[in-house]
Amino acid sequence: MTDSLTFEQAEQYLLAKPEASCYYPFGDEVKVFKVKNKMFATLALGKMGKDDGNRQDWWLNLKCDAEEAIMLRDIFPSIIPGYHMNKRLWNTIILDGSIPKGEIERMMDNSFKLVVSKMTKQDQQSILVHL
Repeated sequence: MTDSLTFEQAEQYLLAKPEASCYYPFGDEVKVFKVKNKMFATLALGKMGKDDGNRQDWWLNLKCDAEEAIMLRDIFPSIIPGYHMNKRLWNTIILDGSIPKGEIERMMDNSFKLVVSKMTKQDQQSILVHL
């Protein structure tokens, strides 16, 4: 096991992003993190909050560059194509302790920046001034 990230740490890290907020459009089991109404992450226990009877790890969905998404899946067995997401642009990171905390934080940063980069220049500037 590495210096891993807990779901509480992931949630705090995501909410610390400028203008980030948490919603529950899919029910209480799935936390959806948005910046200016655009989703940049989800966090749920197992497959979208479904208990399959096995040990439950938290699943973190993050937006990703398409080429990097494939590379990360090749490197880390606990990174899979985005569950219930566009599998080309989203990865699911299973928080099972196998991925270093710093690497997960880097992926969360990238997801946030990717979503912000698609916003209007005015919205981007209002967010990036806080980074």
